[in-house]
Order: sequence, then C-alpha cells, then structure tokens
Amino acid sequence: MMILSKDEAQAILTKVLSFSTADECEATLNGTTGGNIRTARNTVSTAGAIDNVSLAVEARFGKRSGIATCNQFDDATLRRCVQRAEEIARLAPESPEYVPMLGPQQYPSTPAFAASTAGITPDFRATQAAKGMALCDQKKVSSAAFLEDEAGFVAKRNKKGLEAYQQYTNLDYSVTVRTPDGTGSGYAAADFTDISKFDAGRLTQIAADKATSSVGAKAIEPGKYTVILEPAALVANTDASLLGALMNAFDARSADEGRSFLSKKGGGNRKGEKLFDERVTIYSDPASADIPSLGFAGDGRPRQKVTWIEKGVVKNLFSSRFWAQKQGIPDIPPPGGFIMTGGTQSTADLIKSTQKGILVTRLWYIRPVDPQTLLYTGLTRDGTFYIENGKIKHPIKNFRFNESPIIMLNNLEAIGRPQRLGGNLVPPLKIRDFTFTSLSDAI
Repeated sequence: MMILSKDEAQAILTKVLSFSTADECEATLNGTTGGNIRTARNTVSTAGAIDNVSLAVEARFGKRSGIATCNQFDDATLRRCVQRAEEIARLAPESPEYVPMLGPQQYPSTPAFAASTAGITPDFRATQAAKGMALCDQKKVSSAAFLEDEAGFVAKRNKKGLEAYQQYTNLDYSVTVRTPDGTGSGYAAADFTDISKFDAGRLTQIAADKATSSVGAKAIEPGKYTVILEPAALVANTDASLLGALMNAFDARSADEGRSFLSKKGGGNRKGEKLFDERVTIYSDPASADIPSLGFAGDGRPRQKVTWIEKGVVKNLFSSRFWAQKQGIPDIPPPGGFIMTGGTQSTADLIKSTQKGILVTRLWYIRPVDPQTLLYTGLTRDGTFYIENGKIKHPIKNFRFNESPIIMLNNLEAIGRPQRLGGNLVPPLKIRDFTFTSLSDAI
C-alpha cells in the first residue's frame, strides 16, 4: 500500500472509531515505504524493500485498556480489530496510572518530509553503492556499507477529537573500510531528510582515508588523555551513545524517584542546577531545518522547541502525562532529536590547537556501568590517532574507556562545528582527562 494521504488515513480512522462502543478509543495508522542495499567486500550482498501500513486500536472502559493491531483495512477486519481491543480492555486490570485521552491539539508544521527522498528508486541505491565500491576498488581496500531509506506517515484520531497526521522521510548510510591485511579500519556515517545533500562516494572517501592512515598502529599506555571526539564517537551507535545516554536520562520520573544522576538527595530533582560547563547548551526543535522531526510524540502530545541545558544549567525534563499531572510539572514529551550548539571550528582545527592528545573516530560496544553517575564503558574503533604539536603523528591501538558524559561535559576544552548524525546535531568535542583503562586488539 502506498503512503496514505491525510484524507485517506483519516477516513480509515473515522470508520474505525465508528465501530467502537468503548468509553474511549484511539486509532493510529503507521505507514512506511522504502528500501535498502548492503555491500560487503566491494560487492552487493543484499537488497530489499518494505511497504507496509499497520493500524493500532486502543479501547478503554474506565481505567481498563486493551490494544489490538491489524494491517488489512476492509470493514470486517477493522470491526474485528476494534472488537479484539475492547475484549482485551474488559479483561484487563485497572491502570493505576490512567490519564484520559487527549482532546484536540495544535501541532507545529515541521519540514520532516522531502519529496526527493520519498522518490528514491532501486537504481538510485545501486548508483550510490557503486560509487563507494568503485572508489574502494581503485584504492585496493575493502568496504562494507549499508544504505537504508524510508518515507512514512503517522496518523492518529480518537473519540475526544484529537486528529494528527504527518509524513516524514529519512536516509541512513554507514560504511566501514578495511585495508587488505586487515590492520587498518575506517568508518563514516550520515543521515538525511533530503537526499540532495547525500554522496556515498564522499563518505566512503573519508572512511578509506581513515583506514589507510590507521595501518601500523602503535601501543601507548592507557591513562587520562586530552581527546577529540568526532560526532560518530558521541552519537552514532546502535547500542548506546554517550550523548544519547545523557539525553535519555532527562526523564523527570527517574530523577524524582532517585534513579538518575538528576536525582536530588532527600527527594526531587536537580532542575535549575548548573551541572555542566557553561558552554554546553542542548535543545530540541521539531521545526529545525537541519534535523526536523514529527510535530507530535507517540501519545499525541505536541512537540515544541525545548531547551534542556542552557549554559550548563538543567532547564527542563521530559515526562509521561501521568507523571506530569501527579507532580504538577510541565507536560513535556521526549524530543525527536537534540541539537548541541557549537562553534565554527572543524575537527582539523581542533587538531591544530592540540599539543598532545588522541583523535577518536568512533566508540562502540558501549555499556552502562553506573546509571546514577552515567558511567559507561566501551571501546574505540575504526581509526584512533595520536596527536602531537597540532598534527596527527601516528595511529595507535584501540582502548577500552570508562567515562561519564557528565564528567566529559565538565572537562571541555573546545567545541567544534555541529554536524548531523543519528538524527541529532552534534559538534566534535575536545575533552581533557578522558579515561582510557586498557588496550584493545580490536581494529
């Protein structure tokens, strides 16, 4: 099924609600169309496509609720989906955290959709993949890359008059390049709302240069070093990321219940306290031209521009609707992505200003050690280099690190120019006293 228009989606949702006998009922349609291509050893290994629309119906009787889903939209199937949700609701226990469904809302207009990305074809994916493979063949290195694109929509409607609809697009690309002997590795990644800014060849060139430059890595002693963390070392990780972990901790309930670094001894949270270097400002804005997101959260709450940290001071926390009402605090949903303000310096400029230090391309296999201090451990990977007198002197063996983004953002030396990565806008950071605990044989 193609991406449904607003009228098409709302027509289905209106019909769904007409079948409901529940006290409250909300229906949500999610649709995605897109594709992917994967390469390995400079050869296409897989390619695929996705085209799906699914419906979720939540029915409520008093404080009892039930959810059912389907992906066919004839009247009989829709009616049965509503009936299943209502049957489940009647059997469910009452929710101790019940809040009524939202009524009509006003949503911001956001530039989350680009027609160019929605129009991607298999030929486009193949052409972009071919650019990267051809470059690696020419340089006699081996690449593994993954390109994935999607165009989608979300539509919501309930009995109380809430109505929401928005389309979005996104393209993600990542590439790892290895030297023939397997001793050098490089990485690059990027994501885009509008593919006019995407060039797989340029990103592959970055990864290939990292790979060839990282051959012959030397071991140096673990310890505390000044580091330059590229954006991929801060946010681009499928398991976890240092800045991602920080922003996920801005949950008011976790803070109020004593489970967060934002918890205050004796109860409450640390909103309003200065916890970071005064140069640290992080905000979210669904209408951002650089990282636009949906104008509403999954539960239908509108998203607005929100400052989370301003000049090192914690300004806002997000929460569920239940917790906001219970605590009498601002009802702010989680952000769709975050923006860390920065300067104008490039990574190369940060290197030039460094007497001695380490350049880190990427962190991976990141795992939590202590949630209340946000202490994390993980490994460097795909290009780690020693800096001396403002120049990269030689590649070095990878390290295991133990570090907290709280400490990290209090040890700032410099902030570079923000770049989009992982749906966020993040600058490279120069950090003093970053803790490396041991060497790693990983490439």
